[in-house]
This record gives sequence, structure tokens and C-alpha cells, in this order.
Amino acid sequence: MDNICNRRGLITHSNSSTMFSPRTLLNTSVIIHPPGFYIIGFETFPYISIYLIFLAFVYAVTVLFNIFLICIIIYDHSLHTPKFLAVINLAVVDLLLNTCTIPSMIKVFLIKDNFVPFNLCLVQMYFYYAILAMESYSLAILAYDRFVAICFPLHQHSINTLWSMSCIVGFTWIFNLGRLGYSVSIMTRLSFCNSLRVMSYFCDYAPVFRLACNDYSLQWSVASVSSMVNLIAPFSFIFLSYVCILVTVLRMKSVSNRIKVFTTCIEHLIVVAIFYLPIFSIFFIGLYLRVIDPDQRVLSLSLASCITPCINPIVYSLKTKEIKARAVTLQSDHNMTNFYYV
Repeated sequence: MDNICNRRGLITHSNSSTMFSPRTLLNTSVIIHPPGFYIIGFETFPYISIYLIFLAFVYAVTVLFNIFLICIIIYDHSLHTPKFLAVINLAVVDLLLNTCTIPSMIKVFLIKDNFVPFNLCLVQMYFYYAILAMESYSLAILAYDRFVAICFPLHQHSINTLWSMSCIVGFTWIFNLGRLGYSVSIMTRLSFCNSLRVMSYFCDYAPVFRLACNDYSLQWSVASVSSMVNLIAPFSFIFLSYVCILVTVLRMKSVSNRIKVFTTCIEHLIVVAIFYLPIFSIFFIGLYLRVIDPDQRVLSLSLASCITPCINPIVYSLKTKEIKARAVTLQSDHNMTNFYYV
């Protein structure tokens, strides 16, 4: 594979065609950018075709459910509330996350087209991590909405207004897109003069910078801080908000209301666990200890990234009474239309 890489040639900032050793690179300002990288994952996984068919089904369900949800919220003006602004934000993020991930996996591992040009690799890296960060923050925004609704029911409409929710959603998008722009831009400071094999299912940040033959301590530090900002901060907020919610629920006098809220909270926490626990283990064990099996890393991270957007609309939205009522109304209107034309 590396011989193929060498035949493609290397792009450098100098006119010389001489290959530089890592030792030489450390003492010069020459930056070597390759034509691209080869995505190498699932080397020992025997059921890759079945897994990709499963992911294709997951992608179809994700697109169907989230587009259906977005259309209902857009066309029903009674759903233009802070809660459903957070819901439609999550639906858009879910669509983008699986669109960034699953089609490219099918291209790489099923069609066997695993070469990604250098600039396209950076673009893929940027969008994947920006949307993954937004997935984390979108779950935190929904936890905030539920926290206000349950813990401050009398002040809910004054605290959580459509304007304040719009500001929160807008700020998280600007913050994450800007921050990830810097994280990816510093990858251009690295030189790649050895292997171009990326052990992942896309142009992954840490597996790519570890291929560099010059110092990547800045990229490692940025990856560490990003893990804290992307994962620990939103997860800590979600955990604390649900602790407050559970304390409030335990004070409720009505047993039926208590059970109803408990059931909903447990469903939400299961979704949060499915998303965060594999990513926590992969990022922190892989980044700091570097002892995780490559195929296990790829499988766990791809599952956590792809399954959550598929089940989010079911747990957070399609089971709510407002969406159910609107879906029943649409079905009734459709039946009446068919009856009229018949």
C-alpha cells in the first residue's frame, strides 16, 4: 500500500524531488503534504459487508424519521416553541452526522475506494468533528429544556423563550464551527513522509496526526482540549441537570406523574449513554493510553456515531404527545382527501 503512495508522489513547498527523512524535517522549515491518505479499517473484522448493510438501513431510517420530524415542526405553527426548536436542531444535526459518516464508509469498505485526497481529508475531518460536537451540545440543549420545564414549571415561559433558545442554538453552532476550524487548520503544519495509512473509517484526527514525521504536540494538545470541550462539558451538564430533575421528581406527590417522568428520563439517559460511553472510552483510552485494538476502536466509534442519530427522533420527538397529535391529524387529512377524490 505504501508503495502505491510513493508512486503517487509527494507535494512539497520546495521544487526538489528529494525525500526528506524525519530527522531532516525537524531541522528545516520544509512541510511535506502527501496527495492523500488511505483509509484502512476493519482489517480483521470478518462481517464488514453485513455491518455496512446494517448501517445503510440505519441511514435510511435516520433520513426518513428526521425529515418527517422536521417537516411536521416546520408546517405546524403551534410547534414553533423553544422545545421544538431544540428538537429540530437535533434532527438537523442527526441528518448531517450520519450523512457525513455512512455514505463514505460504504464507499471506502464496500466499493473499496479508500483513497482520500489531502484537502478533502481535512474537509471530511472538519465536518465530522464539528457535527459530532454539535450532537453532544444538542443533547445538552434538550437536557436544559427538560430541566427548566420540570424544575421551574411556573417560570418556564419567562426563562426558556424562543429568543433565548435561538441564541443558545446559534451560539453552539458558531462556537463549534469556529473552534473546529482552528483544530483542523493546524494539521497543515504537519509533514507526512512515511506511512499514509489511516487506521479508522474516515480521516480521523488523532490517527492522521500520528502519521506525521515532525512534532505534533500542538495537535495532541488541541485534541485533548477538544475532547474535554466536546464531551466532558456537555455530559457534565446533562448529568447535573438530570440529577436536579430526579430530585424534583422525587418530591412530586402524584405517583403516576412520578413514574411517567422517571420513564421518560430513563429513556433519555439510555440514549445519552449509547452516545457518550463508547466515545468516552475510545477517545480517552486511545488518546492517552493507546492500547485499544484498531478494529474495536473503529467499530465502537462508528456505532456510537451512527446509532444515536437513528434513535434520537424516536425517543425525543416522535413519542411526544404534540408530534403524535400532529401525525394523527395529517393521517386524517390524508384519508379525507382520498375519500373526497374517490
